This record gives sequence, C-alpha cells and structure tokens, in this order.
Amino acid sequence: MRKETTAFTILAAEPKTRARCGRLETGRGVIQTPVFMPVGTSGTVKTMTPDELKGLGSEIILCNAYHLYLRPGHKLVSEMGGLHRFISWDGPILTDSGGYQVFSLAGMCKVTDEGATFQSHLDGSHHFFSPESIIEIQEALGADIIMTLDECIPYPSSPAATREALERSVQWAERCRRAHKRPDQLLFGIIQGGFYPDLRREAAIRTIELGFEGYALGGLSVGESRPMMLEVVERVIPMLPEDRPRYLMGVGMPEDLVESVIRGVDMFDCVIPTRHARTGWLFTSFGRVIIKNAQYAKDDTPIDPACDCYTCRHFSRAYLRHLFMAQEILALRLNTIHNLHYYFRLMQGLRQAILEGRLIEYRDEFYHRRVES
Repeated sequence: MRKETTAFTILAAEPKTRARCGRLETGRGVIQTPVFMPVGTSGTVKTMTPDELKGLGSEIILCNAYHLYLRPGHKLVSEMGGLHRFISWDGPILTDSGGYQVFSLAGMCKVTDEGATFQSHLDGSHHFFSPESIIEIQEALGADIIMTLDECIPYPSSPAATREALERSVQWAERCRRAHKRPDQLLFGIIQGGFYPDLRREAAIRTIELGFEGYALGGLSVGESRPMMLEVVERVIPMLPEDRPRYLMGVGMPEDLVESVIRGVDMFDCVIPTRHARTGWLFTSFGRVIIKNAQYAKDDTPIDPACDCYTCRHFSRAYLRHLFMAQEILALRLNTIHNLHYYFRLMQGLRQAILEGRLIEYRDEFYHRRVES
C-alpha cells in the first residue's frame, strides 16, 4: 500500500501543461522543484568544491552507491560519520542504487532473481548486490534520498527480455521496501518497462502499489531518440501520484529538461553539464559554444553576454580557449562553473515561468533564442 505521508508539497501547477513547482523536504534542507541534481559519482562533482556548488545554487547533489561501495567502501564512509561529513556537504544527497552501473558491465555481470553478481571495473574482484544489500549500503552512506535496485536492460530489448526485467525490478522494489529501516531517508521506486506502453503501464501500477516517497523513470537515455523518450514520459507521468516527486533519471540536454518539465517531471540528474564542460562544450542562451574552435582565438567577449556567472564576468573566450588548448586544469573548472550556472539558471527560469503561468511562452523563447544564434 502507498504511504499516506509525504515530504512533497505542490506550490503551483501550470494550467496549460502538466508542470508544477514543488517543495521537497528532507532532514538536511528543502529542495525547490523542478530541480537539476549535479552528479558527484564518487562523492565529488568533478572540479567543484562544495562551497562553489552552493554558490552556484545547488540544493542537492547525486552520488552513486556502486562507486562508493567499491571505493572507499560504505563501511568506511559510515565510520567517518556518513557521506555528508565525509565529503563536507551539509545539504541533501540522493544516492543512485548503482543498478545502471552494474548492468552496464555486460559480460562481467550475472543476474538472477536473488540479485546481481558482478566484477569490479577497478580490479576484477567479484561482488554481489541484492535488494537488501543495496539498502544496507545506502543506509550506511546516509543519503537523504535513496533508490531501489532495478534491472537495467539495453536498448533495444525484446518484449520478453523487457518483461523479465520488469518482473525482477518490481520484486526487488518490494524487497527494498521491506529492508528499508531508516525513517530519515526517502526511498524512491524505479519504474522500468522499456519502450513498450503496456509494460510501462504495468510497471507503474505495480510500483505505485508498493508505496514509495517518490517515483523515478528508469531505463531512458540509453540510446533511444528524444521523441521515444518523451513518449514514455507522456504516458507514465500522468499515472503517478500527484503528491509524490517524479524523477527522470539520467536526462539530459537543456531541451530535454524543458520538454520534460512541461510534461510534469520534477527532478533530473545527468553528467552532461559537467562532462561536456571538460570536453569544451559550453551551454549558452543562444546554443552551444565549442571553445576549442579556432574562431575564438581572438574573441574578447564572454562565453555568453547574457550570463552573469563567475566565468563570464571575468574571462574572455580567447582566454578560455587558450586554457583549454594548453590543457590547464583551470579550463575545466571555469567551464564547469559556467555550465552548472547555466543549468541552475534554466531550472530557476522554468520554476518562475510555472509560477507565472507562462511556461509555454518560456519554452517558445528558449527555442527562439537558440534559433537566432
């Protein structure tokens, strides 16, 4: 049965879309939704300090239970006072169960109804994840929001393979629900079902019946087209409880966020802004800037004249290109500051547009600026 208590409050619903602004309360702070969570896989958002993340506007970060289990180990983290103290971040943390990472190991992973046996990508050592052990790991880490173990399948997958993963994911979700003991953690269920509408619907119904504090759409951003991804969002989101946050895992590009917020998604995570920053791909109000391109060698303007981030206020494209071509660490830091600022400002703009009832106009302006570049 679904829990009747909730830490999520809807503050405003956009009348012409499914979008809403919300307030998600955790023991370590309030999260304003829609929200983008920077990915700190191993306990750090690459190149950023916790204070810098806060200064940029981050209210929550995501860490990965699989990676922290392997190194330095969840027991060590617990002995050090928990993940928040270990990484010096006093805001909310969400830990992914690591299912995606385990099942992406392909030939190094064997799955049964009991769980998944896999080899570490670090040293080849053998390990076993069960729903119960995944909850134990995340409880030891002490994150504010934790995820169930689910079986992630590749794209494309047959209906039979998708059905098998659905059954296993629902069974594992129920075992996670029973194993979870810490009342200070919110446990989110993950809905699988691939790209088969009937299976997605069944997965949603059965997962909701188990009663979670939030619901995530898994198995997306695995190589499918954007229209395919949005079709799944459009089908599943209306089925989810209004009073629970809705989390789209591993997505995405700025346009993915805009389109998914319109369709009712509340939470996002993705490595795109930080990973792209380290490859010199910078997001702007008018489109992308690939900073290594020769056209910027003598360009004295900021990355984005409309941006007020630290990078744009102090440095030119020419200097940023020089740093990147010289492989200076500062290039990665300044690029990351800019990209994360862009994402946080995008989410702030979406929230404000929802509150003002002008989200469709905001979306049109978003695309118009990019077309004009």
